[in-house]
Amino acid sequence: MQNRDPRRWLILIVLCLSTLVLVIDNMVLTVAIPPLAEDLGATSQDLQWILDSYILVFAGLLLTSGSLSDRYGRRKVMIVGLTLFGAASLAATYVTDPAQLIGARAVMGVGGALIMPSTLSILITVFDEDERRKAMSAWGAAAMLGLVGGPVLGGALIAHYSWSSVFLINVPIAALAILASLVLMPESKGPQTRPDPLGAVLSMVGMSALVWTIIELPHGLSLPSLAVTVLGLGAFVAWELRTPHPMVPLQLFRDRTFSGGSLSLTLVQIGNGGLLLVLTQYLQFVLGYTPTEAGLAFIPLAVASLVFNGIGAALGARLGNRTMVVTGLLFCAGGFGVLGTLDAGDGFLPTALALVLMGAGGGIAMPAAVSTLMAAIPPAQAGVGSALNDTIQQAGAALGVAVLGSILVDRYGSEMPDTAPAAARRSIADALALGDTGLAGQAREAFTSAMSSTFVVSAVGVVAAAVVALVVLPHGTKTPEAPPAESAELADSHA
Repeated sequence: MQNRDPRRWLILIVLCLSTLVLVIDNMVLTVAIPPLAEDLGATSQDLQWILDSYILVFAGLLLTSGSLSDRYGRRKVMIVGLTLFGAASLAATYVTDPAQLIGARAVMGVGGALIMPSTLSILITVFDEDERRKAMSAWGAAAMLGLVGGPVLGGALIAHYSWSSVFLINVPIAALAILASLVLMPESKGPQTRPDPLGAVLSMVGMSALVWTIIELPHGLSLPSLAVTVLGLGAFVAWELRTPHPMVPLQLFRDRTFSGGSLSLTLVQIGNGGLLLVLTQYLQFVLGYTPTEAGLAFIPLAVASLVFNGIGAALGARLGNRTMVVTGLLFCAGGFGVLGTLDAGDGFLPTALALVLMGAGGGIAMPAAVSTLMAAIPPAQAGVGSALNDTIQQAGAALGVAVLGSILVDRYGSEMPDTAPAAARRSIADALALGDTGLAGQAREAFTSAMSSTFVVSAVGVVAAAVVALVVLPHGTKTPEAPPAESAELADSHA
């Protein structure tokens, strides 16, 4: 057992802050879009780029940034990422047109890609096996707080200040995380190997093209971006298998635990990807909630997740990761199943029950799933391994938004009467804006029916993930080992 860093729980707070700033930023932006569009005169295409510029850069750079953190120092890379993220957030509060905001969001994507892989790899470095499960649960709980608290905080800020305040809140959080990192956090690196610039370029091109193809899927398959995706990722895999110093250890996928765990997490994220997108529309357009009230409606999800994160951490050591993952996923599937039975007149109670089930399931399953996945990664490659885990989940979530969004739109249009105006058949928001009471009722019924179909698909995806986990994950409680002591430099150097 490695010597425990006496500051490890303070370090965990820094890691949670670093994760929190990323999640909050993405969630508060969802409620800032309407006033932002009005103030900047942004078109629908501008708004798409404001949202997508971040995720394109973020997804494209994840693998490269994970490799950089292993090579040059995980703390150092995280601090650079926090600095970029905070500076770009500050710049976003002064923009005067959509193009400037798109640029700021792209730089924030660079910062986010540098931050995210480093947090999990540092966590594994600092905590030994006895405490790592609890630390991972706390890290996951911080992400859930940001997921649910982001829309609430964003709604409150916009109600009292301008839309730019949703970016300004990132600055003090990033500054605090940087300061605490310099004072508290140990540095760690992997063994020094030759850099892989060609692998980095191919991964950036291939992953960015993949995410763009997924984003455009609801509007039709983009053959040029699909071609770039296939060529870029194909060349990346071929090169990584050939080069003596690969950026990403693709041999990990020969490990049944890693490949099976990756597939299971991807299926889960496909199911979860459309949850907030679809459910927030239901709460606002069908139940009549304001954006702030819609954010508050997710409190049952957050509370259940926090409570069962702790329960999962306590039981996981006894029951094993596979049992926890499968049990948690079945809880999540039950929540999606409840959402699949909703009617327009049901009110909030069944939605709250579904959110509790999903929060409990996520709290039980996700720490165990990530712990199992990271256990298969060599400690020296914790950074790029963490990035690989993040990339898999990002791709799954993006695919979920695209696929479930397409199902929702298609089903909604087919449920609306043929006599309805074309705009009303395309969007429930447009239908309600027409001010026709009868048409509004039909739109709410059609949307709820379409939403139910969407969540049934989500439930099937999560059940499939549970089956995969049951078959491929090992029955045990192993958690990832920390990197060897010689790869860690104490924070006393403050370098």
